[in-house]
Amino acid sequence: MQKDFHYYATYSAAYLAGYSHEESMVIAYSAQFVDECTKTYLQGIKAPVSAATTQLQTELADARLDLIGLQDITRIWASFHFLPRDLKVNPIIRVSRPYRRKYRLICGPNGRLVKDTVELAKGKSLEAVGIAMHVMADTWAHQYFAGTPSLVINNVNENFYEIICHGEETEEYKIKFNHNPKSPDDPDKLQYTNTMYQSQEKSIMNLGHGRAGHFPDYSYARYRYMPAWADYREVVKDNPLDYYRAFTQMVYTMKYLRGGISEFEVDRYDGDSVKPFQDEIFGILSKRQLDACDDWKAFGEKLSGCEITDFDVNKYRDEYVKASEDQKKNTLIGRFTMAAMAHKSMVTNRIYKSGNMSAGFSIDTIEKGYGGIKDFAKLIQEKEEDDD
Repeated sequence: MQKDFHYYATYSAAYLAGYSHEESMVIAYSAQFVDECTKTYLQGIKAPVSAATTQLQTELADARLDLIGLQDITRIWASFHFLPRDLKVNPIIRVSRPYRRKYRLICGPNGRLVKDTVELAKGKSLEAVGIAMHVMADTWAHQYFAGTPSLVINNVNENFYEIICHGEETEEYKIKFNHNPKSPDDPDKLQYTNTMYQSQEKSIMNLGHGRAGHFPDYSYARYRYMPAWADYREVVKDNPLDYYRAFTQMVYTMKYLRGGISEFEVDRYDGDSVKPFQDEIFGILSKRQLDACDDWKAFGEKLSGCEITDFDVNKYRDEYVKASEDQKKNTLIGRFTMAAMAHKSMVTNRIYKSGNMSAGFSIDTIEKGYGGIKDFAKLIQEKEEDDD
């Protein structure tokens, strides 16, 4: 997903769930900040680099591809963008044990880790809610891909077709991929940029949906393709429908996080609250445009009657930089970094306990405190303060 959904649609879902305009803005900002919070950014403001929730292309280009480097990449991308659906299920094809464990990192909605993500955010900051909403939304957009460099999971072949609706009829058109990063995606010409094929299993080119380019992130995308993880058997993806499910699931989830629902369950949606706006939302989701920010912004402002300010990555930078050391935790970025590290530690621990070392070693967060990341001491201090 991209800013149109993570920021403006998340604001709309939060407002429908009962949060105020001001609270919805913080949740939406935090959801989008997940796509902006890099080690480079954190170093620039002297914040904990272990709170990084994404990586710049330049950071990935310089990343180590030894065991430690790959584990660091997986901790970020599997935690925040490609949350594994089921760390125990066997893959649909027969593979050796090391690959079988890796296949369990494939992303998808309504898994056990989604429940863990939501329950971790319960009773925490609005920033933690925003992070959880980003992670949940991406399980719908990024399903069938994994947040670790892997040719055997993430590669796609040339049989990649967009399904375009013309009224009641549909037609299929073959996607034309190129590898020029300066070449803009062009829906009218069915031209999209993807990463170059690399035969090495752990090449950074094989991270996430890089081999399918940015195409899986567009809400209008309906497509069929043949992913490597399915032994190149056909998979059909309907983003407008999946994004609508994500939106209604977010409304339901945030009602739970606000305290209006006593127990969170996966595969539950608040269709009733969203139904009056169903046609309008599907209209936004189905529109073949690369950026739906204006449409989602107009929708959110109509809901609340308030202005949704445009996202500014540096909006809260000075607040954090100028705060004293003991007050940084009370800033938006301070609360965000604590929530991000807690979430990353939780996911890393779940992956580790499943017998998979792809994200590295992790200490059980409940029994031993926080571990698996360098700044766990800050989290332990926060936990002790909460207990007091």
